[in-house]
Amino acid sequence: MRHTAAAPARTIRIPSADYPITRLKLKNGLRVVLAPDRSASVVGVAVHYDVGFRSEPQGRTGFAHLFEHLMFQGSESLPKLEHFRLVQSSGGSFNGSTHTDYTDYFEVLPSAALERGLFLEADRMRAPKITAENLANQVDVVSEEIRLNVLSRPYGGFPWILLPPVLFNTFANTHDGYGAFEDLRAATVEDCEDFFQKYYCPANAVLTVCGDFDVDQATGWIHQHFDDVPARKAPKRPSFAEPWPKGVTEQVHIDALAPAPAFAVGWRLPDPVKDLRGYLAHVQLGSILSEGEASRLQSAVVTKAELATEIWAGPGIMGGPLDARDPDVFVLGALHPIDVPAAEVIEAADAEIALLAAGGPSEVETHRAAARFTASLYRENDNFGARTRSLGSLELLHGRAELLSEIPGIISSITPAEIAAAAASLDPNRRAILRVQPGGDPAGGDPGASAELNYRAAEFAPADTLTADVSAAPEGTI
Repeated sequence: MRHTAAAPARTIRIPSADYPITRLKLKNGLRVVLAPDRSASVVGVAVHYDVGFRSEPQGRTGFAHLFEHLMFQGSESLPKLEHFRLVQSSGGSFNGSTHTDYTDYFEVLPSAALERGLFLEADRMRAPKITAENLANQVDVVSEEIRLNVLSRPYGGFPWILLPPVLFNTFANTHDGYGAFEDLRAATVEDCEDFFQKYYCPANAVLTVCGDFDVDQATGWIHQHFDDVPARKAPKRPSFAEPWPKGVTEQVHIDALAPAPAFAVGWRLPDPVKDLRGYLAHVQLGSILSEGEASRLQSAVVTKAELATEIWAGPGIMGGPLDARDPDVFVLGALHPIDVPAAEVIEAADAEIALLAAGGPSEVETHRAAARFTASLYRENDNFGARTRSLGSLELLHGRAELLSEIPGIISSITPAEIAAAAASLDPNRRAILRVQPGGDPAGGDPGASAELNYRAAEFAPADTLTADVSAAPEGTI
């Protein structure tokens, strides 16, 4: 199917969501984002800490995720499992997750239980219970999580763990965020205490409250529970920037459990903080290429040529778009029949990308992609828990929680020419290619080199978090 660009696309009107924001900053450095919405008797509480996989020191792969688990093992005022009991007895839910550049903890509660949620987060920010017993227990839990979600699962670590070492060069950007068994076992209580002192200070965190609450009352409770959390200087975040690739790097990974071959192609993206508009043009590009039956790669590569069974494209190697700082990755990936060479599928995808770069998208494609993205954004953030986390992560990564309201307007104003330029930036001579081949010994391989993966038809859905899965918790807690 041949697509031709129409005249310059008209800007479409996308309804904007109004998420009002109130900010405060405590004397200990804690940044607070308050987003009241009285439409339902529910409130979300989240704390985002500015530490993720990239901050892990060499020899301590998986440490950020391991520490996330430890934050659920009791605190200054609460024994193990009491956090779970207090949230669940209030009719609420909770969890935590580890990402490339941050770790978050969150509760969703009936609005009458807001103060309880604030107390719980302040109590473990002040002093989690880090003991040798808790550490040993959680090393076992994380190790079992790797065995369950990785070693027993096809396409483990594809592509979020396996592709970065092909594209990047530094330890921060290439290492396994789930962790190698030997690194997890080597962790000490002293390592954990140092990690807490360095990264888990109020000045390195954002507290977000979203939902049914009174701003003045919530502000009073926040001061009551967080003001006396000891102040410590936030660590200076190093730059994790790397030079862009100058050529093509390739690697083959043998997966004994994979039923069919797969590949992932990675390109560097514009800095999402410094060049948000350029980054969002790549979000639009990914949608036009692969979202929906009418998208270019779905129609040309899957339906018409039958070269692949699934294909996807878009920014974000782990948690989707806008979930990391620079450097981030645009990923083209596919599952394909064993008798079809990966090179043939990549060549067909390259042809569609080149066609889009030369002619630009049509007005219909541009409008459809903007509508699809915005509908998905609104649908996801209609949930108070998701909105609380979105506001917190945008405040942490971009310094502006208001972007959650503003991004639909930016997306709708991106022009076909900008999308064509984004397509042109996917240079076939400057990228990384990872190929997954079935075969080998199911018992072999590096046990720390994979992570959870989920596929949905016609859509790539990478595991967006590494979540705390506390074995001692009641069923359904995490």
